[in-house]
Amino acid sequence: MDIDILGISGSPVKNSNTDRLVKAVLKATGLKSEFVKLSNMNVRPCLACKKCVPDNICKVKDDFPALAEKIKNVKALIIGAYIPYGQIDGFTKALLERFWSLRHVNNLLRGKLCATILTGLIPDILDQVNQALALELKEYERMDLIGQLKIQGNLPCLTCGEGDECEMSGVKVLYGPDAKTSNYGYTRVEDQEKVWEAAVEIGHLISERL
Repeated sequence: MDIDILGISGSPVKNSNTDRLVKAVLKATGLKSEFVKLSNMNVRPCLACKKCVPDNICKVKDDFPALAEKIKNVKALIIGAYIPYGQIDGFTKALLERFWSLRHVNNLLRGKLCATILTGLIPDILDQVNQALALELKEYERMDLIGQLKIQGNLPCLTCGEGDECEMSGVKVLYGPDAKTSNYGYTRVEDQEKVWEAAVEIGHLISERL
């Protein structure tokens, strides 16, 4: 079955907030879609071998070449990512690096609709990473970026079991030395009404544009 729109999540968490918002955008389009979770695939960083130069086909033997065929054939992409250590996650970073094989000489992504979803804890860092994503997709890939959504994420230390005692606890770094994990609940994206509504709006916009 041919698909119109592809949703990609770099979050390794099962059924994560990022996953669910990507799927919400896909559903809102009403179009034929597919969801891909990068942590279930083997997509390595670019090896800079330049073997893709003659034909824009990556020759690295992992899961990217098959994924690239789907990316080339769809009309729109939704890319979901999250922020560990103040930077975009490694799964999504590897994917973006591999876009080089689709870009040089014959830009195969030019004009394709896209939207991004980014999950993180610190607003300033969310904005910085979003700016970097926009630069990559708009200026380098020449894609038509029609929206960027931001999800308030969850600190892993809240659920690891050692958040109250660990000397490296992010709970204490973010919330102060006396902070306890019990004071902070899990934040569901469904409860972030503005971002959920914005996801539906982007889905409708993609449908209208296509």
